[in-house]
Amino acid sequence: MFSKKIIRHYMENKELKNIASQVRRDIVRMVSAVSSGHPGGSLGCADFLTVLYFHQMKHNPTNFNMDGINEDVFYLSNGHISPVWYSILARSGYFPITELSSFRKISSRLQGHPSIDKGLPGIRMASGSLGQGLSCAIGTAETKKLNNDTCIVYSLHGDGELQEGQIWEAAMYASAKKVDNIIATIDYNGRQIDGDCDNVLSLGNLDEKWQAFGWEVIKMDGHNIEDIKSGLNKANSYIGKGKPIVIIMKTEMGQGVDYMMGTHKWHGSAPNIEQLNNALEQLEETLGDY
Repeated sequence: MFSKKIIRHYMENKELKNIASQVRRDIVRMVSAVSSGHPGGSLGCADFLTVLYFHQMKHNPTNFNMDGINEDVFYLSNGHISPVWYSILARSGYFPITELSSFRKISSRLQGHPSIDKGLPGIRMASGSLGQGLSCAIGTAETKKLNNDTCIVYSLHGDGELQEGQIWEAAMYASAKKVDNIIATIDYNGRQIDGDCDNVLSLGNLDEKWQAFGWEVIKMDGHNIEDIKSGLNKANSYIGKGKPIVIIMKTEMGQGVDYMMGTHKWHGSAPNIEQLNNALEQLEETLGDY
């Protein structure tokens, strides 16, 4: 487990890549062990969440509280990618790494979708019903402004989630009310549970759409550690300038495991033992398996 003092900041790219590799190993092992879960999007967001938690955010894993006063706050709106978040939280010190072995088991705090009913440190809202996370994040951002808390609220959303109307109601509200201490990131992998987003319900031009809703738009490569750092730094430079900020992050579903990439089929399917071993051969063990 990492100590509090190295959670923030300025880890070298090699260190961050090593953490992301281990997180990917955690993901495939967790979902395979219970034959359920969502590995595709989890693998795709491993690099981003590693940089966010181990390099960017100001947060305190050793003294977690629901208020999040004087620290940055993160909300996972697309809660089905809980495996990656649980791994990140455990390896950054919120709860024991060994607890990852309880994923999706009866009475576990690590439910299939994040929940607050068992008091799992690091979780501030239940997520699984898509579309709700942005509203919650905006409310938290407004609360911070009212309390003169200068820290930032981050949120992560799936691209398929943008088909939910509540997202656009929240987007309209945030720009109208100048909620300029929030950074929302879109996992733009182009796929959702039933196929390509363009075939299910096209999202159109996301850059222009978010700009039309009054947001500052940034683009970045979700698998390039340096580009993620730069994108988050650029987003931070817009804090307090009157507009909410959104990052459109290009990723590949299943990143790191060749047979999971280029398809939507691993959105919510778990690898069997043979497939797991194949995946683990492709992912370097850098910090030790749980």
